[in-house]
Parts: sequence; C-alpha cells; structure tokens
Amino acid sequence: MEYELNFKNKSHMVWLLGGFAAAAGLLSGLDQSIISGASIGMRQESGLGLSSDQESWVSSLMPLGAMAGSILMTPLNEYFGRKMSIIISCLWYTLGAGLCAGARNYHMMYAGRFILGIGIGIEGGCVGIYISESVPPTVRGNIVSMYQFNIALGEVLGYAVAAMFYLVHGGWRFMVGSSLVFSTILMVGMFFLPESPRYLVHKNRIGEAYSVWKRLRDIDDDKNKLEFLEMKQAALQEQEARATESRMELWSDLFRIPRNRRALVYAVIMVGLGQLTGVNAVMYYMSTLMARIGFTTKNSVFMSLVGGGSLLIGTIPAILFMDKFGRRVWGLNIIGFFIGLVLVGVGYLIDLKTHLAAAEGVYLSGIILYMMFFGSYACLTWVLPAESFDLRTRSMGMTICSTFLYLWSF
Repeated sequence: MEYELNFKNKSHMVWLLGGFAAAAGLLSGLDQSIISGASIGMRQESGLGLSSDQESWVSSLMPLGAMAGSILMTPLNEYFGRKMSIIISCLWYTLGAGLCAGARNYHMMYAGRFILGIGIGIEGGCVGIYISESVPPTVRGNIVSMYQFNIALGEVLGYAVAAMFYLVHGGWRFMVGSSLVFSTILMVGMFFLPESPRYLVHKNRIGEAYSVWKRLRDIDDDKNKLEFLEMKQAALQEQEARATESRMELWSDLFRIPRNRRALVYAVIMVGLGQLTGVNAVMYYMSTLMARIGFTTKNSVFMSLVGGGSLLIGTIPAILFMDKFGRRVWGLNIIGFFIGLVLVGVGYLIDLKTHLAAAEGVYLSGIILYMMFFGSYACLTWVLPAESFDLRTRSMGMTICSTFLYLWSF
C-alpha cells in the first residue's frame, strides 16, 4: 500500500526505473577512464612494472572483452531477461575488479580487464533495450541519453578517483578496484526494479506484464491501453513466426528484409563514425597525453578532469532536447569533432620550450571542444539502435552494434 502511494504519479516510477538503469553507465565510464591514471602507478609497481606494450594490452583487453560480452548479450536477453542480464553483468564487473585490484603480475591484470570488459559488453546493450521497452516514447530519448550522461559522469569520476589515490602507496589498486562499490549498489538495486513488460509479453507472461505496465503507465488513458494491446499483438505475431522459423532464418531477416537492413546499416555506420574519431585513445591515455603537452606527471592526472568534465557537459543538451529536436540533428556534431581534433594536433606542433602556454591553450581548447561535441553525439549510440530495430530483431541488432562499437575501440 505504501509503495503504491509513493508512486501514484506514474512518471515518478518511470524516471526511477530509467534513472537507476541508466546509472549502470557509471560503471562503464569509470572502468574506461580509471586506467588513464592507474597505468602510471602500474609502471612503477615492483613485480607488476608494465612495459609500454603490456600497458597497451591492459587498456585494449577491456574493449576486447566487451566484444565477447556483446555476443553473449543476445542469449542472455532471450533466456534470462533484460533485468537479470544487467544483474549478471554486475557479477562480471565484481569478478574483474577484484582480479585487477589484487593483481600480482600482468597476467592477472590482463584477465581482470578482459572480464571487466565482458560486464561492460553485456550491460551496454541490455540497458538500452531495458529502458526502451519499459518507458513511454515521449521520454525514451531523454532517459536513454541519461545512460550516456552517466557514462560521462563515470569517466569524470574515474579521473577524480585517480587524482584522489595518486599519492597513496599502491593507490592504483584502489583505482581499479573502485568499481566494486558501484557494481554492488547497482546489482542490489536491480532486484527491486521490474522486468521489461515487452519481454514478459514476449514470454507469454501477460498478467505479469500488465502488472508492470500499470506501474509505469496511467491505464485510465486509452492510448496506454492501446499501446499495451499493440505490444501484445506484436508479441503473438512474433511467436507465430518463430514457430515456423529457425533461429538462422530470424538472423537472415535482419539482413534480408529491407527495413531491418537499413536500420542495421545506419546504426553500424553511426556507431563506427563515432568510435573511429579516436575517442577511446584520447580517453584511455588522457594522463599520458597531458604529460606530453608539458604538464607534470601529477598535474596531468588532475588535468584529465578537464576532458572528462567536457564530455559530461556535452551530454546535457542531448538529455534535455533529444526528444524535442529529434535524432538527426545531433549527428552534425561530427563537424565539432573535426575542429577539436585539428586543434589537438596543432597543439602538439607548437614548440613547448618557447611557447608552452600557447601549446597548452590550443591543445586544451581542442580537447574541450572535441569531448563536448562527442558527449552529445554519443547519446545517439544507444538511443538510435534501441529504437531502430523491430521487436523480433532488436536483441540481434543491438548485439551487432555493440560488437562493432567495441571492435573499433579495441
């Protein structure tokens, strides 16, 4: 009774579900940026002492693991559901963070980063599907964009954690193990959220789906009743199709049917263009790049917050106006990437001995511009694929998009 009173306004429950699920992005962002500061400590650690090649593998094994997680996402979504798949991703996070924090040699660090990546790959696609299937279309773009905002917030948090533990002996262990805190909170919280109503209908659990629907929609509104009936009808049609189709035929529909093929090609190109601008190279090596432009080792860790903060600020316009201006306009941010990266390159061409302030000014202007524009564009990475595919091919389409995203990152 108390629960119903607290969420009499259905929009409160919608934003609670969407906001908490989107908070999974904190984990993804934290584990991507934390390596920037932690790698400095790893180089100096006796017994671990990473070479430049080993350091490169520590950074890149995480997106490689995320590719494996993306491939696992479809069967997990199908057999365990959207909610339980996110919980499973938290278990991978916990195992990976524990291995990284307790690493005694680079082999353990390799394993830990790869396992962390599996968690990121599973979570990355599942959250977009879970939110898009649970919240009303009128706020879907905003809430899915909150996921990217939380990724950016997690990246800022990663740089901040690195700065906090930089002077602590063995502080890199606290850095790489910090995601344990957030994965535990997320895992516990997910147990209190409902399963996606679309998944429940898909599994023919109609009564349970309608109970969830009533918690997320005002059923006195005829439009919401009609939306549920349409969802139920689409699920029945899918079940009938599956009864006559093999799994291979279902995959072939993703490429054979023009509507599905267009959605796949467009989503993959959009994801690829964003990643191939090199955002992960900039993010994973932010501290190293700052040191190369003239900052001291200590200050380079702190100055990494500039890039992370710019990314965070850039996501805010997309969250506020994604549903107002539509999706296409945000793709124009690629122009901003170009200008920002040109300035970054020019900054490195200026002589540091004679014009240090000018070099740092041009470089930081480029980083700020690039990361801000990427923040808005990156919101499309999860919104568009989740909306573009139909119910039958959504999990498979998201699997392919996520796999390509992490492939380019690797």
